[in-house]
Amino acid sequence: MFYLLDIIGTMAFAVSGALTAMNKKLDPFGVYIIAFVTAVGGGTLRDIMIGRTPVGWMRDPNYVYLITAGFFLAIIFRKKLDHLRISLFLFDTIGLGVFTLIGLEKGINTGLHPVICIALGTMTASFGGVIRDILCNEIPVIFRREIYATICIIGGMVFFGLKKTGLEKDAIYLITSCVIIILRLMAVKFKWYLSPLEQ
Repeated sequence: MFYLLDIIGTMAFAVSGALTAMNKKLDPFGVYIIAFVTAVGGGTLRDIMIGRTPVGWMRDPNYVYLITAGFFLAIIFRKKLDHLRISLFLFDTIGLGVFTLIGLEKGINTGLHPVICIALGTMTASFGGVIRDILCNEIPVIFRREIYATICIIGGMVFFGLKKTGLEKDAIYLITSCVIIILRLMAVKFKWYLSPLEQ
């Protein structure tokens, strides 16, 4: 279940990054690079911080294959995806839920405190998008009014709350990812946001 979620998240973020890059009119190489950093940027930073090197995608070439597949899927179906204005948002939301879980689990396996695990989960889910937005000359979503990283933090708290109930791991993964995805969808639908600080 955990590896399956990892595959889904990697593919989702790769497609999200590729679609963003194509909207910015980048060439194929640029699109591939953006797809790649979106998919593994947060996980790479996480692995470096916990001393897990070589980082995940260097240990398992399947990640490179998945990102490449996501890149080609985004190119082949770009016209259909462009007609679906929410497609990029949906892929980004799926990746948000899945990668939060992956970061949480990596922190637990390293023996870190739950608060640090939640920070790692948030970083894993958010920082690929931060790198993507910076390279595409956009203010990263995580720094704008949209509730993004906050949802990862809430998801992390739900995860550790469920662990205390004694539920099976697969059930905890599924419920936590659904909570994150649903919260993200509701935040956009009902325009929930954090007010910017003013001078």
